[in-house]
Amino acid sequence: MTDNNMNKPRVVKSHDVTLDKEYTEWLIELKQRFRNAQMKAAVKINSEQLLFNWQLGRDLVIRKAEEKWGAGIVEQVSLDLQAEFPNAKGFSARNLWNMKKWYLFYSSFDSFEAKVQLIENEINTESSKLQQVAAEITEFRSTEKLQQAVAEIPFPLIFGFVPWGHHVNIITKCKDLNEALFYIRQTIEQSLSRSALDDCIRANMYHTTGAAITNFADKLPTAQGKLAQELLKSNYDLGFVSLPKGYDETALEDIIEQRMTRFLLELGEGWAFIGRQKELIISGKTRKIDLLFYHIYLRCYVVLELKVTSFEPEHAGKLNFYVNAVNEFLRRDSDNPTIGLLICKDMDKTEVQLAFQGITTPMGVATYDNVKIQEIQEYLPTAEQIQKQIEIAEEEYKQRQQDK
Repeated sequence: MTDNNMNKPRVVKSHDVTLDKEYTEWLIELKQRFRNAQMKAAVKINSEQLLFNWQLGRDLVIRKAEEKWGAGIVEQVSLDLQAEFPNAKGFSARNLWNMKKWYLFYSSFDSFEAKVQLIENEINTESSKLQQVAAEITEFRSTEKLQQAVAEIPFPLIFGFVPWGHHVNIITKCKDLNEALFYIRQTIEQSLSRSALDDCIRANMYHTTGAAITNFADKLPTAQGKLAQELLKSNYDLGFVSLPKGYDETALEDIIEQRMTRFLLELGEGWAFIGRQKELIISGKTRKIDLLFYHIYLRCYVVLELKVTSFEPEHAGKLNFYVNAVNEFLRRDSDNPTIGLLICKDMDKTEVQLAFQGITTPMGVATYDNVKIQEIQEYLPTAEQIQKQIEIAEEEYKQRQQDK
């Protein structure tokens, strides 16, 4: 008989103590403190390794190693380091080339240091996961945990919170500095895995996030308006949706509701689904909102209307009505003003901007694409299914004949 608890550590209790509620709370605090210490240690190790990679790449550039020692010098450095540190990882020639490419990518932009500083300043003022990063950066600087050698382009401490593999992906797939720093920030703020980062880059999140047409700048407080703008995309990829040709809004809502987990991933971080066809009774009449969400970071309701056609000016009026209704009947004092989001098949920017004039509620318009169109054959039974139905019918017929 196998004892499932055999490999578990034994908890030894002294007979000379009294374990009360205060002790339990203290123990929980100790455990959390130790987990935090482990996390900080992991971040520090990653930062130190990345600093080494940055400086090695810098040396290859500044020393003009290939000109000085020959075209094969990177491979030679790789062999020498692997010989000296046989158990260490990351000294392949390919990895050393990536270190050089990493340093070259960022050092080629004159505005690099200023933009990194701007991001760190923004981190210090935002109420998000990045505040913990800001605290860690401050601690690193105050205690001088990262000893940087004098370099033309110093190592940005914020880079230490992004794994090396992520850095390689970013410089390989991004075309400019702003795009690269966008994905650096997304990785930190959303704790993106490497595969999740790849998905974001393939979905072109940099060019779609925050690009929706909105009136947030005029209708929301500056901080909330900026955050709301950043959270909306100009286009939503519904590649996970499959519908028949000529589908209507009800069919689109149906499939999105069935794939809500996937849709929430496409919307981004912080969205909570409240309900579909949310009913509001207004002046004795029933009104139904297509999809209603609550955004945790914005602390507000988001009314989402779906249109399978191109944008029409009257769509803005209807969305405005629903936003006002949610403010009147659902919004609490602790909630920020409700936001409206219309996602349609296509839109003309000028028409949207004109439709927004005179509207006082905050709202945005975006598009969707990549809905997969099902072929009619998908709805027809296969030959095997038809044969099975015939066999079942024949058996039922025989059984009825025997029963007579």
